[in-house]
Amino acid sequence: MFCKANAPDLEAIDEHKNVVVFKKGEEIFNQDAKPHGLYCVSKGKVKVHQLGSEGKDQIVRMAKEGDIIGYRSLLSGDRYACSATALDNTTVCFIPKETFFNVMEANSSITFSVMNLLSNDLGKAEHKLTDINLKPVKERLAEALLFLKETYGFEADNQTLNIVMSREDIASLVGTARETAIRVLSDLKDEQVLVLEGKKIKIINLLELVRIANVFD
Repeated sequence: MFCKANAPDLEAIDEHKNVVVFKKGEEIFNQDAKPHGLYCVSKGKVKVHQLGSEGKDQIVRMAKEGDIIGYRSLLSGDRYACSATALDNTTVCFIPKETFFNVMEANSSITFSVMNLLSNDLGKAEHKLTDINLKPVKERLAEALLFLKETYGFEADNQTLNIVMSREDIASLVGTARETAIRVLSDLKDEQVLVLEGKKIKIINLLELVRIANVFD
């Protein structure tokens, strides 16, 4: 978002920003809280999740280094529709609301970057909603694993996903029950697509995972 910011904009951000460190499992912001600024992920991994009316938690977004979270509620003036929680030790840069709006007002390129980010996120949300309604769980889980690969990459062995998530979080990301996610992961293991090592997931047949996910773009 700030790659086209000029020197005065960057100086203003640098002067007013705060760097905050969150331990694994700590909440960065809470659903229904009032936003006071923008959060930029400097290091670590974050899940953005929403608690539904029936008490079911749904992961709506995964964030990594360089991503911005909490900006939609900040722009709309509404309370946060979701919570954000650190998945490992995470460092974020907090930019106060007034500073962010001043920079946006002074630099139209940043405003366009925000609009582009909003558009991309809306497209991803629509795609996920379509998947939940139309795709079977196995396809959705395979696609979720591919998404995690694209977002966080592999460890040094070039097979193990560079993120550790609980089975409950994986189920929340896919939009299914924990027991169902465990069963499908076990099926993929039996089919020699994955190797499960505790909470770590190793993809040993990427082409087959892509076929199961039914994605070709």
